[in-house]
Amino acid sequence: MMKKNSIDFWVFDLDNTLYPSSARLFDQIEAKMEAYMSRELGLSGDRAKTMRADFWHNHGTTLEGLVQTYGIDPDPFLEEVHDIDHAALSVSDDLASAINALGGHRVIYTNGSRKHGEMVSTALGIRDCFHQIYGIEDAGYKPKPHLEAFEKVFAAAGIEPARAAMFEDDPRNLQVPHDLGMATILVGSDLTYDHVHHTTDDLAGFLQTL
Repeated sequence: MMKKNSIDFWVFDLDNTLYPSSARLFDQIEAKMEAYMSRELGLSGDRAKTMRADFWHNHGTTLEGLVQTYGIDPDPFLEEVHDIDHAALSVSDDLASAINALGGHRVIYTNGSRKHGEMVSTALGIRDCFHQIYGIEDAGYKPKPHLEAFEKVFAAAGIEPARAAMFEDDPRNLQVPHDLGMATILVGSDLTYDHVHHTTDDLAGFLQTL
């Protein structure tokens, strides 16, 4: 088991990592993405849905696919799709206590916007557990799992991968951290991958064991 005294830098993804996927926030975000694509690109609802899924699969995020294919301005898109209801989120004192007990330097790194990270972490009651929040704009709008995205954010945060851990719900986004020498933890799945060191479906419980 990974020990917290071996880690100086703790990097957490946001969506479906710091809160359970059962909150279904991404249902709202995906619906807003599809509405944006239908309106701005003149697509049917079904075509927008298919394209959104294809972009996520092939580019890492829907935004990256839209930028690469249509040259859209990222900021209005991010503002629109992250204007969601956070009522499904609840404050977890156990999670906040477990994160604070880690010590070291703690950051959120999301493929969403920095504002989205601020809003969601505030709704969860854990905003003050983190030293910084980094969004996709901090990576030059390049998403995880691209190496250059990690390099930009890790440089900005001063993260030393050999003394760092990364928590993610998407196994694709743990390959680069693994290759850089980080401890990798997949949240919300018990599937095994060569580049994933630990899995958990109980983030607070996992952190409490360290």
